[in-house]
Amino acid sequence: MAIAKRVFLIVLDSFGIGAMPDADRFGDAGSNTLRSCFRTRRLSVPEMGRLGLFNIDGVEAGSPVAAPTGAFGRLAESSQGKDTTIGHWEIAGLVSPVPLPTYPNGFPAEIIGAFERATGYKALCNAPFSGTEVLRQFGAEQMQGKNVIVYTSADSVFQVAAHTDVVPLEELYRICRVARELLVGPHSVGRVIARPFAGQAPDFYRTSDRHDFSLSPPGATVLDAVSGAGMQTIAVGKISDIFAGKGIGETHPTKSNDEGMACTSRLLETDFTGLCFVNLVDFDMLYGHRNDAGGYADALNRFDVWLGRALPALREDDILMITADHGCDPGAPGTDHSREYVPLLICGRPVQPGRNLGTRQGFAHIGKTILDFLGVEGGIAGSTLVDLVL
Repeated sequence: MAIAKRVFLIVLDSFGIGAMPDADRFGDAGSNTLRSCFRTRRLSVPEMGRLGLFNIDGVEAGSPVAAPTGAFGRLAESSQGKDTTIGHWEIAGLVSPVPLPTYPNGFPAEIIGAFERATGYKALCNAPFSGTEVLRQFGAEQMQGKNVIVYTSADSVFQVAAHTDVVPLEELYRICRVARELLVGPHSVGRVIARPFAGQAPDFYRTSDRHDFSLSPPGATVLDAVSGAGMQTIAVGKISDIFAGKGIGETHPTKSNDEGMACTSRLLETDFTGLCFVNLVDFDMLYGHRNDAGGYADALNRFDVWLGRALPALREDDILMITADHGCDPGAPGTDHSREYVPLLICGRPVQPGRNLGTRQGFAHIGKTILDFLGVEGGIAGSTLVDLVL
């Protein structure tokens, strides 16, 4: 069996490929992020198509190719949720059988009271809201006093928004660190998110200085196993935030897909042994949550162009894997994440082309397969796919 020296794992944040059987339990029956992008007639992803994207079981878009150049399949989430945190944790081999807490009616009075006392700021809103709509409704009021906007979504998040002219960025980050320390026990939300914004009413806009303060993973992940074996673990995008830095040796924060792809290109030219874990968040943040199917399709096209340049840069023993953490169907009525299957495309010179991996239960297959690619032992969830791929 060939052992990889480097594994590049790229998460196309929210790129679901069809509703899971239990999607109706999450209010997501019929969701299909890929199909919504395809229906715009703007989607053009020949590189992913050649790897086998449209050959995956159940895909309702595009045309399968006769001879895929990669291994391909779809994965169903085992964890009870559809958010970024537990999706990434499961990819890394940590399944969450109990959902992280959500707050469809806003946060309880004791949480808001503790937050206000500890930070010295009054909390406005305290309800589930779209990130752009909450600025329209509360942005001007936030600028009038010692206030911040506190809101949530269908995900396990405590989001704090403030205008950068009123609350400097570092102060907003301090407020969020305080909130992270408060949100423990039954209120251990997956992420506290700083949401700085700028501009003037009614044209407020969110800046690119968002920062996530995540719950630390409660168990071992692929990152812990790889770093524990003395190999390098490199995080690109918000990966370090999602794992609270646990098991990560080197981090490269980015503010856009373009920055993430450019950083990954540089790392392809770098000598290291281990795992490069990449998150490209614009699909979710800029397009899925804003019901912008055309923008989502265009972003996938840009990634596909980059992929066409990146694949020739893979070295003899490199493996590249492409997947997602959940769905966020831009064609659905709401703006929240959707409970969908995610794609898994695996390529590189050691990979046998055209291997159909079928439908697999659990994102954790990815983490376990990475450990086998790298020849590392690790007590994480999941079953390896190496014997099917190499």
